[in-house]
Amino acid sequence: MKLDDYVDFEENERAERRRLAQEKSYELMDHLESFQHRFDEATGGDSVFGSVSPSIFVGSSNYPNLSTGLLSPVGHEDDAATYETSGAWYEEGVSISDVFERRTSLLNSTQGVDARDVGSVHDAWDGFLGVQREVAIADRPVDVEVFLDDGPDIDYDVSPDDIATPTGPRARAADADLTENPHVPRPVKKTLEDDDWRAEGAMNYLYRRGFDVYDINTVLSAGALGRGDRRRLVPTRWSITAVDDTIGKYLRGTIRDRRSVDTVQVWRNEYLGNAFWVILAPGDWEFELVEIKSPGSIWHPDPEGDTYLSSAHENREGRTRYVDETAGAYYASRFGVLEHLSERGRQAKVIVLRHVSDDYWGPVGVWQVRESVRNAFQGEHGEAETFEDAVRGVSEQLPVSLARLRKKSTMVAGLQSSLADFTT
Repeated sequence: MKLDDYVDFEENERAERRRLAQEKSYELMDHLESFQHRFDEATGGDSVFGSVSPSIFVGSSNYPNLSTGLLSPVGHEDDAATYETSGAWYEEGVSISDVFERRTSLLNSTQGVDARDVGSVHDAWDGFLGVQREVAIADRPVDVEVFLDDGPDIDYDVSPDDIATPTGPRARAADADLTENPHVPRPVKKTLEDDDWRAEGAMNYLYRRGFDVYDINTVLSAGALGRGDRRRLVPTRWSITAVDDTIGKYLRGTIRDRRSVDTVQVWRNEYLGNAFWVILAPGDWEFELVEIKSPGSIWHPDPEGDTYLSSAHENREGRTRYVDETAGAYYASRFGVLEHLSERGRQAKVIVLRHVSDDYWGPVGVWQVRESVRNAFQGEHGEAETFEDAVRGVSEQLPVSLARLRKKSTMVAGLQSSLADFTT
């Protein structure tokens, strides 16, 4: 499909999605009151709380003094698996309100631990950390019994920092027990039993065995990967980026000597107020993410401000330093692109243009970046004669001029300019 025809097709699709989109919802307080009621019913005023835990959470705010916890969907035990962040959320088509509702339904039963204390993590199978590890390595939600010191704190505040994984009300946990024997997949057992296996190799091994990044980052976060003397609890937010980066590098290696794509291809996807344009062009591997954040969006809350641009880039040899401007979104989008190219057995130079509109009113996490880019490669795509034609065509759909895009983007900087490029 020619690029012009593809743009027209996508505009019609966007109009339909806008028609079906639900109104923004900030009605979280009613749900928090509902949580308190469900919690009171579940505990009956007792300090012992029985539930199902689909996942764990390790905070990063006071590193190396960590808050590490079990997540339990109070009152929703029968469908606990749907409260764990995964690619299924995209397939389900969850809204921002849905994400927040699930976030506020998860009780985070926590204990404090020093991340530098190797002895508390390595081969920890007893007590609270042991239960947490069992939950992390299991392939389905686990029945647990949690002993609480006090009731939940439901003073919940959504902030830009709260983006890694759903967490909600917190309660201090004295201890926890398993009330069933969790089922642990054999490949996970293998990584646990080998104290000489570096974490990077173990992550790639699990990915090659069919584990998705969501499963792997939970295992990593629980301190269950890596050499025995170096295993640590890893804050959830860090583990998500570490897995995207590590497996992304592995996938980049699989395409390093592959043939390039033959044509310039333009793919697009839109989800939760984020639009992603992915341009693949012939050439050696090169990647850039450019984020265009509209006034009134969660990352740019000033409705009267100017559109904000950020970017990060790598060439064939990759990066040597962490990305600051685009942070986890860079690694998540790069992972989605590399997964597609690896499946095709091709390499390409790639630019991802992310437009964050004011419809993105609340942060849901980088999972939506990963899944939006992954799924951008499903269905139709457009083609252009040259990379320059593709960028020019896409830029007409963005709220910034090509001239401004050229100033921020490494890959767009080399394109020839015309007077029309300076119009918004």
